[in-house]
Amino acid sequence: MRLDKFIADMQQETRSAAREHIKRGAVTVNAAVITKPEYKVNELEDTICFMGNELQFQQFVYYMLHKPADVVTATKDAKERTVMDLMRTAAGKNLFPVGRLDKDTEGLLLVTNDGALSHRLLSPKKHVEKTYYVECEGELTAEDIVKLEQGVDIGDDKPTLPARVAHVKQFVNTYSLELSITEGRFHQVKRMIHAVGGNVTYLKRIAFGGLALDDTLAAGEWRLLRQEEIERLMKN
Repeated sequence: MRLDKFIADMQQETRSAAREHIKRGAVTVNAAVITKPEYKVNELEDTICFMGNELQFQQFVYYMLHKPADVVTATKDAKERTVMDLMRTAAGKNLFPVGRLDKDTEGLLLVTNDGALSHRLLSPKKHVEKTYYVECEGELTAEDIVKLEQGVDIGDDKPTLPARVAHVKQFVNTYSLELSITEGRFHQVKRMIHAVGGNVTYLKRIAFGGLALDDTLAAGEWRLLRQEEIERLMKN
């Protein structure tokens, strides 16, 4: 593989930008500075470093992002800051977010360039579980919990599929809970809570497809998935 193509693919650079980096001496191959963009590398065997950081060749890459509020889940947006704006330095070509979180929703977002995995995780037939931490105004009765767990009418053609409710805490005119669903309908969690008389004031996705949000990641931070996490996602 040409060195400029390798750098472009791994750093999400254009080929022209990769060439400029190489010509400026920012790239080493097996500890030697290479300034020729056309230099041929063995991407599986050579040690290639960009600005001192070793780049590992991967056809597909997988990241966990702790999405903050006030950022839209998109690759590009003419007006709003996107989740991909937070990941400009992430290695990998053609990265995209898997599914979406509302602008005001925080939490776990998978970012990858593996289209086949994304399709499986988002397929309505797969019923991949997503868990949210929810804070609400109102009251939640035992009867309401049963309704959520059995499926509720949110105004669509069909009621929601059964959900799981856990860690319910009741306060004065407010409550919190964890809600696990296996669908991805528009504003589904907010609409489910509304169907039992509540109003969501804070929403955070804490798990997706067997992957739990890393609680060491602050909002806006991201990291590569560990191998065991990737394997867990692949089982979906």
